[in-house]
Amino acid sequence: MWMHLFVDESERNGYRLVGTLLEPFALHSTRTLMRGLLLPGERRVHFKSEKDSRRKVVVSQLVRAGFRVRLYTRPGRGEAVRAEVLEHLVTDAIALGVTRLVLDSRDVASNKRDRVAIANRTKAREAGLVYEHIQASAEPALWISDAVAWCHGAGSDWRRRVNPLIAEVVEVG
Repeated sequence: MWMHLFVDESERNGYRLVGTLLEPFALHSTRTLMRGLLLPGERRVHFKSEKDSRRKVVVSQLVRAGFRVRLYTRPGRGEAVRAEVLEHLVTDAIALGVTRLVLDSRDVASNKRDRVAIANRTKAREAGLVYEHIQASAEPALWISDAVAWCHGAGSDWRRRVNPLIAEVVEVG
């Protein structure tokens, strides 16, 4: 089975990578749903910038749509922590049959570090896994992972709200 995995991060209260798993047939409807959640003038849904009332509306729509995500977490911050968490995520993605991995683009140097970590620390190439960085404004499926990462990092009621979306939590390290 071909699967796509859309990944975003949060460094709030520890490091998190969240991957939204989507089958190719669901890409169009997912993108349409997510674009429908944009407010006038918005280029993307970005939880860090949204008001609480808006966050609640978006999360309820994500839960209603039945999206499923995998959440990888580890104490700490920074590039070394990210590389370790990314290694686990990619290894699991290959085992799940993911054929395309889309990471939220950061800056040129950070994206390069991700590519090096994936190439050197995983069997992505041998598995035929295609991976790329895309700006979140250009890929609405990334907004799902952003929302879950933010809410999980915020804890309390926000974590409770996104729990129905989380298929698995993997604690790294």
